[in-house]
Order: sequence, then C-alpha cells, then structure tokens
Amino acid sequence: MMKKGTKKILVANARLNKLGGSETFTYTLIEELKSRADVFVEYFTFEKGTVSDKIENELGVSFQSLKSYDLILANHYTCVAELYKYGFIIQTCHGIYPVLEQPFCLADAYVSISQEVKTHLSKLGYATTLIYNGINTNRFYSKKTIHKKLNTVLSLCHSKAANNLIKSICEDLNVEYLQAYKYKNPVWNIEDKINESDLVVGLGRSAYEAMACGRPVVVYDNRPYFESCGDGYIKDKFELSLLNNCSGRYFKTYYDKESLKKEFLKYNNEDGDFFREVILKDFNIKNAVNQYIDLWDSTIQNDINKNKGFIKKMNRGVVSKFAFFNFWKNLSKKHKKEIILDKYPGLYAWGRIKKRFLQ
Repeated sequence: MMKKGTKKILVANARLNKLGGSETFTYTLIEELKSRADVFVEYFTFEKGTVSDKIENELGVSFQSLKSYDLILANHYTCVAELYKYGFIIQTCHGIYPVLEQPFCLADAYVSISQEVKTHLSKLGYATTLIYNGINTNRFYSKKTIHKKLNTVLSLCHSKAANNLIKSICEDLNVEYLQAYKYKNPVWNIEDKINESDLVVGLGRSAYEAMACGRPVVVYDNRPYFESCGDGYIKDKFELSLLNNCSGRYFKTYYDKESLKKEFLKYNNEDGDFFREVILKDFNIKNAVNQYIDLWDSTIQNDINKNKGFIKKMNRGVVSKFAFFNFWKNLSKKHKKEIILDKYPGLYAWGRIKKRFLQ
C-alpha cells in the first residue's frame, strides 16, 4: 500500500528503444525520482527497447499502471496528447527544430532546457520555465586525471563527416582518437569512455556529461538538420554557448580542418575543474528535480490553471479538435508533413490533412 503523502509521478518519452539525449535524460530523471522516499514513479513510452529495459531491470520502475498521477513529466508533444487526461502535466521541450519538441497546448506548464528554446516557445505564445538538462553527477565525475598535454580526444559527434575531420586532426597532432558514434557503436556507460579522454568534442547533453567528468569541451558537430558549425573551445564563452544549449548555434562558426585544430590547441588541463564546478552548480539532477516539483507546486496554486484543469477533466478521454488544431496552426509546413508521414500516435484525420499538405 502506498504511503500517505507519496507523490505519484509518471515520466514519459516518445521513444525508449535506443540511446539518445532525451532517452538518457528520461532515465536520469527517473533514477533521481526513484531515490526519493516520498515519490512513486512509473514511465511511459510508445516504443520500448534498450532504455526502457534498463529502466525496468536496473531501476525497478514499471510501465504506466495507474489511472491518474499527481504529476506527469513529459518529453514530446505526442506524450502530452496521449497523457494529459491522467494528471497535471509538464512538457519539457529540448529543441527548436524537431517536430516532437514542439509544445502541445494541453500541458499545464512548460519547461525549456535553454534560452533558445524559451525564446522559440515565447514566439509561439507559451510561457516557460528554464531548467537545464539534469546530469547525475555521482555517475559522471572524473575517475582519471587528465594529462597536462593533450593526449587523447573523444568524439561524441553524430555525423561521419565530423568524426572523419576530428580523426584527421588527431593524426596531425599525434594524439589518440576515440569515438562513440551512437549510430554505429552506441555506448551506455559513456562516462567510462569520457574518462579515457582528455578533450571531448560534441554538442548539448554530450558536452555536459563530459564537463561533469572534468573534461574540457569543444562544441562542434555536423548535424543533418543544421549546417556544420560550432562554438569551439568554450572555456571563456560558456555562458554564451549555453544560451543555445551548447549546440554551436550561438556563434555558428564554420570550422575547416585548420581552424578546428586551433580550437584543440587551446586545451588546458586546469580547465577541467572549471567545467565540473559549472555542472555541479547548474546541472545537478537533484536540483533540476526540485525545480520541476517547485514549478508544479506553484502552478497548481494559480486559479487560471485550476480552471484549465477542470476543463481538461470535462474533456477526459479525447484530444479535442480544438486542442489539436490549436497545436497544428503553430507548426511549420515541414513539421506538418513530418507528422503526416510518420503518423505519430495520438493524432488523427490523416486523410484530409494529406490532401491539403502532400499534393
């Protein structure tokens, strides 16, 4: 029997069948919630697999079983469309480009993981709270002292082009090259790989995990959804790079082989301590979970949101046409086509939409 005062929390992510940024974030969030005596936590996903297996087998957390929850922490609009009727729901938006990261109007509150995302959602008419990507700093920490002189570089980039460029630079500098290319050799215990290196190249959560391990970082990649660019060695410009989630989109610097090599040569082993302290201060998952719970507490006391919740209960069981089309009108034509082609769960009326947008 559940103890009185226990918070019933559901954590949702559209896919948990493979490794990725939001999948790792979901695991980390559940891991922290599971450690709290006053929380009962379960998870939800449309696609089970590698990460959901770890959630069940390693954390002992089950798939959604309750008819209602005190709080639902959801990534991706499809999860909001599916779960809003089960309790108070906070949608976390991790990016500005992917269609799954767009806000859905039936959430009760919204979280942005960077100022860039916060600005994007504001333009769409959504007020959000900024909470950085939480890292388990007890898992990600320095297990091995980095070398005074650059000895090993790890690429956490998501493109073959970026990996090939970094490998070539390492050969020129006569340093060891390592990579963890998630599309070819995904690594769950990535903290061990990070601890084998002195310098890490990557974006977003990959950069934060490396920083948590006391590794200096070069923010760079060549992602398919954005032109090849980066912010470079970010020790002296971290706060600016952070505005865009260390995605490389703040400075948008194009790097060729020689210019990227210069960024590697800025390596200073003493910078590792700086990066570790930044993560402890602003990215600790314990603090992030406290911020989510504070947001929940403060929002439910707002009369406007209480009324909104009442209306949602009246509509329990369906995603109203109004809700869907209110969400739909804020999407770009490209995002609308993505939804139609992929047929994400929770949506409907494909026939009429296809006729209008896919001719």
